Amino acid sequence: MKKIGLYFGTFNPIHVGHMVLANYMVEFSGLDEVWFMVTPQSPFKVKKTLLDDHHRYQMVYEATKEYPKLKPSKIEFDLPQPNYTVNTLAHLMESHDSGYAFSLIMGEDNLKGFHKWKNYEVILEHHDIYVYPRISNGKIEHRFKDHPKIKMIEAPIMELSSTFIRKQHKAGKNIRPMLPDAVWKYMDEMNFYR
Repeated sequence: MKKIGLYFGTFNPIHVGHMVLANYMVEFSGLDEVWFMVTPQSPFKVKKTLLDDHHRYQMVYEATKEYPKLKPSKIEFDLPQPNYTVNTLAHLMESHDSGYAFSLIMGEDNLKGFHKWKNYEVILEHHDIYVYPRISNGKIEHRFKDHPKIKMIEAPIMELSSTFIRKQHKAGKNIRPMLPDAVWKYMDEMNFYR
């Protein structure tokens, strides 16, 4: 059984925080691979700061190409909008044989709002959830505290955000050490976030 951790995000851009976390998950939590699930631009929320889907996917590809256990995925680009995680998971289970077990990777902040997700009970019934620590307010719902499907992983806390990187890059600050080398090169060549 191949254990795949699904790490969803816009990755706008992918940065070293994402990479450290994904690598930690794949090396120390029992997952065989982590797939970066690049979420498409929602047709309902047009954000000027969000790069085109294919550019964000390309940056994830550039970041992960030297790490065989980390893979980019654009599977959500072809699914109906709006994208609900429960539907993506169902699609993955249909399109892969039973030799794959898909789990979610989420921050503690997301777990605090997990009870509001569409069909979260269905997700929990069929999938494990790997939760990494985040500095955030609010409480984890009691029903999720000692849930057998929810695994708290003591990954390093990475408080680096894509928003911060975009903003500081635009302001002319050197953000290069915060990005994988290949991502910096791609971003710089394409003149993104200036």
